Amino acid sequence: MEAPMAKQAPSNEADYVVVGSGSSGATIAGRLAQSGASVIVLEAGRSDEQFLTRKPGMIGPMHAVPQIKRTVDWGYYSTPQKHILDRKMPVPRGKVLGGSSSINGMVYVRGNRANYDSWAAEGCTGWDADSVNRAYRRMEDYEGGADDFRGEGGPIRVTCNKSPQEGSLQFIEATADTVGARVLDDYNGASQEGVGRMQQNAADGLRYSSARGYIHHLAPPSLEVQSQVLATRVVIERGRATGVVVRDKDGTTRTVRAAKEVVLSAGFVGSAQLLMLSGVGHAQHLRDQGIDVVSDLPVGDNLHDHMFHALTFHATSSSLRGSALFFGKGVAKEVLRPGSTFLANSVFEAVAFLQTSQATGGIPDLQLHLLPWAYVSPNQDAPVRHDVDQRPALTVLSTLIYPRSRGTLRLASADPAAAPLIDPQYLADPADLDLLVEGSEITREIFANKAFRGAVKGEIHPGSQLRGSELRQEILNRATSVYHGVGTCRMGVDELAVVDPELKVRGVEGLRVCDASIMPSITGGNTNAPAIMIGERGADLVLGRG
Repeated sequence: MEAPMAKQAPSNEADYVVVGSGSSGATIAGRLAQSGASVIVLEAGRSDEQFLTRKPGMIGPMHAVPQIKRTVDWGYYSTPQKHILDRKMPVPRGKVLGGSSSINGMVYVRGNRANYDSWAAEGCTGWDADSVNRAYRRMEDYEGGADDFRGEGGPIRVTCNKSPQEGSLQFIEATADTVGARVLDDYNGASQEGVGRMQQNAADGLRYSSARGYIHHLAPPSLEVQSQVLATRVVIERGRATGVVVRDKDGTTRTVRAAKEVVLSAGFVGSAQLLMLSGVGHAQHLRDQGIDVVSDLPVGDNLHDHMFHALTFHATSSSLRGSALFFGKGVAKEVLRPGSTFLANSVFEAVAFLQTSQATGGIPDLQLHLLPWAYVSPNQDAPVRHDVDQRPALTVLSTLIYPRSRGTLRLASADPAAAPLIDPQYLADPADLDLLVEGSEITREIFANKAFRGAVKGEIHPGSQLRGSELRQEILNRATSVYHGVGTCRMGVDELAVVDPELKVRGVEGLRVCDASIMPSITGGNTNAPAIMIGERGADLVLGRG
């Protein structure tokens, strides 16, 4: 059963208008509609009911083949990044129902409980670890069952791969032995530090995006999804948001009115861009674009993101190959017998959260994603299909999870269809590069461990001969975004905040932002689960449930 999709005569008024159907947008829309309120969701992309986005393992070709990627992605790029060789880096953002939750790697990580307590300590009341834990428990259907930290029966199914590669299990054993990490049954429980099987928001061969959980499965009758609709600005009348101007796929414009509130859930790019187009942002920047100022706020500041450096090892304990022939055979088998192949799961199988020499407060600051495939080298900057090594391989994405660098997002013009200027300032702070170097060396130590029992034959990329300053220089050309941009509509109680702890935009009534852009600081791990949680908390706040 699905929520009604607008067809020939879309509605032009509802209690709530939600812009964006991604991780947070589908969640808050589904919960608001479940309360009995009428809700219109405005989505620029098409339906997610297609093999590409339904099948978890299709993330590989989805991101590797430009002709496929452009059907579900906005196609954004960063500005030249001066601290990493002036590289222009891809900034994937889902342009499809479910947003980025329909195109990501489905790595299910809540983050560290300390992340949320730090938000609360900065004045964001109601966002402490115990408060957000209640939202997480409500949204989850965890295969391990409910306890003090985990939920059961919620819209988002969370599982582990039931048939991991041998090399993935060897990695867990090797990490535990090399660095003394605990082997965890559940890194989303009481303690995050350690190594274990990766949890995925996928089950029974299906991706559990926010759209699947909160739109398709909840299917509240008062929810209307309008797809292929571009939101161009929020209508603000006498200091109150009253609706959203949209451009339909035929080029016509109309206004969708909100009787109660407008909620922006278009992500760290779209929400900030739409606020600025609507007159909310740095006053001088808006004037430079010919936009009348409604509220002078630091929209687009505080942009930060996770980064990784990929190390690929020739390892005979993985049987997967990144070739078109291998994928083609897998697709054919999966069509005939759904759930029977590697395509039924995420491409990631194990994960570790470790402390480096930079760690403070006893909190892991390094995340290792284990991928039982070879990875592209040196990077994916060019919009072409990249070849990968055909030997059996294991790749670790050695990941910086608490970047110190901060960047900005700004308008390139007042044209709503123009891509904004996305400048994360990757590695502007030298400490970020220091951590990527240290994480790479830790990864090498792990792969030298006896737990691999001779399966590791050597380092394919970047090459074991690169050490010290040479490795440091190589990482500048290899480090890549994990596509976890946050912070451009920062939540807080000071002058640097765009929204308050109830997600209300300062200086504008009837307008909230509800997505990862509100994070004061990034969470310790993949941001999809926290973004869904933000949608759950947002619904509570809108409905007055605290």
